[in-house]
Amino acid sequence: MILRHQLAVLQRRQPCRPKLNWADRALLAALLAVIPKARRQGQRLLVTPDTILRWHRDIVRRRWTARSMRGKTGRPATRRNIQALVLRLARENPEGGYGRIHGELVGLGVKVAASTVWEILKTSGVDPAPRRTGPAWPQFLRSKADMILACDFFTADLLDGSRPTSWP
Repeated sequence: MILRHQLAVLQRRQPCRPKLNWADRALLAALLAVIPKARRQGQRLLVTPDTILRWHRDIVRRRWTARSMRGKTGRPATRRNIQALVLRLARENPEGGYGRIHGELVGLGVKVAASTVWEILKTSGVDPAPRRTGPAWPQFLRSKADMILACDFFTADLLDGSRPTSWP
């Protein structure tokens, strides 16, 4: 079979050297694997055993290269149902920003990063939540200062180090 196949390849009449396609290479490699090593040495072959080993190395290299490049690299895509849920929450709560939407999703048990929520809103064209018009933190503290001071922050300790359980 090997000799017949080699003869068929040679009869194709390429100009200088016969070109082997993948089917030729696979058939020759499979047939030569069956023949004992000692018998291979005496045969006149179109290719050497080293060539067949090189073909095999190329196949293995291409296989692993293709396998490693199969999917896209980087961050995996967010599932469509999560994207739909983020957009629904944004529609229903126009005053809520991505942080609030992320908090709602965490409360629902959906594991997604806040940056992912922000990215979904950005790619969908949803504008960020408007800035709050309420007072800033220092202004809030100044307005509530009288109530804060009215609270009793002090404790009374007895001489033995204990605290009284009730006040008179």
